Amino acid sequence: MAATRYRRFLRLCEEWPVEETKRQRDLGVFIRQRVAQAFREGENTQIADPETCDQMYESLVRIHSNYYKNKYPRLKDTSFTGVTVQDCKMILATDILKQMEDMKKGTWRKLRERFYAKKSEEDLK
Repeated sequence: MAATRYRRFLRLCEEWPVEETKRQRDLGVFIRQRVAQAFREGENTQIADPETCDQMYESLVRIHSNYYKNKYPRLKDTSFTGVTVQDCKMILATDILKQMEDMKKGTWRKLRERFYAKKSEEDLK
């Protein structure tokens, strides 16, 4: 029975998309890592709690298939702020978040980091 569970999780991992814009924060990558941890021995892995394993699988399938999005359709594709789904995806991209973090830094901190980096380069020469 563990072999069947393992194959179902593998199939789910293959179907789950990976978002390149969310490096190191992607749900698909996290699920793949957790499946690899849980099934270290592949099909021969002994599952301590099969019922919980099946519940996790069913929950992930509902998320992947947009079960609740289809069950409870929204009237508009925007949030209360009026931001669209595409805008949210763009804002949550890793590169944009890093740019925003850099913008939050104060002038003094930026200057200190810049001069510290130059000093380190000079020390290496």
